[in-house]
Amino acid sequence: MSNPRNGRGGPLAALFDAAAGRNVTVLDLHGVTDKAAFMERCAGDLELPAWFGRNWDALADCLTDLPGDEGTLVLVRRWQEYAEARPGEWETAQEVFGQAVDTMPRRLAVLVAMGEVD
Repeated sequence: MSNPRNGRGGPLAALFDAAAGRNVTVLDLHGVTDKAAFMERCAGDLELPAWFGRNWDALADCLTDLPGDEGTLVLVRRWQEYAEARPGEWETAQEVFGQAVDTMPRRLAVLVAMGEVD
C-alpha cells in the first residue's frame, strides 16, 4: 500500500495544484543579516512598487496587493543566516507573510525552503 502523504493525493499534489497558473517568485535571502537588507531584497526579488516604504506594514500592504489575477507563489530560500542573525525580525517576517496569506489565500502562497544553507 502506498503512503497517502506521497504521490497524487498527498500534500505535494496540493502544493503543485496551488502553484498551477501562479506567478512563482524566489525570495533569496543569502547574505541578508538585517532588516534593511531584508527589505531591499524583498523590494528587488518581489518586484515591489517604488512606493514600498521598507517597513513591515508596507511589506504587508504590498504582499496583499501583488499584480496579476493568477496569484503568486513566493519561495523563500537561504533564510537561515538572517534567522540566526536577527531571530526576532525573522519571526516578524514570518508573521507578515502568514497574515498576508491568510488575507489572500487564493492569491498568495509562501513557502519556506528547508535544508542546508548553500
